[in-house]
Amino acid sequence: MHTKNTLLKDIEKAGIKHDGTLIIHSSMKALGQIEGGAETVLDAFIEYMKEGLLLFPTHSWSEKNLKDGIYNPKTEPSCVGLLPNLFMKRTGAVRSMHPTHSVTAMGSRANEYTMRDDSNISTPCPRHGCFGGLYDENTQQLFLGTTFTSNTFIHAVEEWLDTPNSISAKSKQIKILNQDGSFREVDFYPHHGRISLNYDKLLKPMLDKGIVRKVKIGDAKSYVAQAKPLADIVEKMLKENPQLFDDNKLLKKCWIKAGKSKFKL
Repeated sequence: MHTKNTLLKDIEKAGIKHDGTLIIHSSMKALGQIEGGAETVLDAFIEYMKEGLLLFPTHSWSEKNLKDGIYNPKTEPSCVGLLPNLFMKRTGAVRSMHPTHSVTAMGSRANEYTMRDDSNISTPCPRHGCFGGLYDENTQQLFLGTTFTSNTFIHAVEEWLDTPNSISAKSKQIKILNQDGSFREVDFYPHHGRISLNYDKLLKPMLDKGIVRKVKIGDAKSYVAQAKPLADIVEKMLKENPQLFDDNKLLKKCWIKAGKSKFKL
């Protein structure tokens, strides 16, 4: 059985920067038996990242979310797992105002970081929102028992490049409950419905280039990715082939030469 102390050792061994910025996509089940359960997992990451900024995606884009078209950041459940739902209830955690792709942050810069979403909420992952901030800070992304199929950051890169069929042309109205109790109504343009299962085709090439590393925390086979170089390569790929993720054909080779990406299917 894993404990808080063994998890701390695993996190350090994984090369996580304790004073950096870390976002965690998670599968609690993949971690195995943990003494104290999910709360112990959060305790370990919160303690380890106390000098940095810890983020969890707390998305609410599912059909079960936003009843009556209202987003209340204090009460809206997340549709992406147990750990995010528990994390956003922790003392000191700050959830952003994005109605479908919020993040929850903890650390000295939590308020500052989540404010990036305050005026950037008409699309899922705008460049100047919280997912854009992952690039600006070259955030470490931890896929804790998950793979690139849960990589919202790739959705973000597609959106920034205005990739065809990335964002729906049809909007829907969502009311957001502000901290002062007032409402604001926004026209929101959701993802077009592109499946992220095909993001996994990036995994092997990025492992080969060292942009992604395979690690293990608890029982969870996991991956650590660096946001900035990952986005830079994906941007070049999408500019050459905007339909890159329309199928699941694996990328056999991926390398950078003279500032230009080259890849073979």
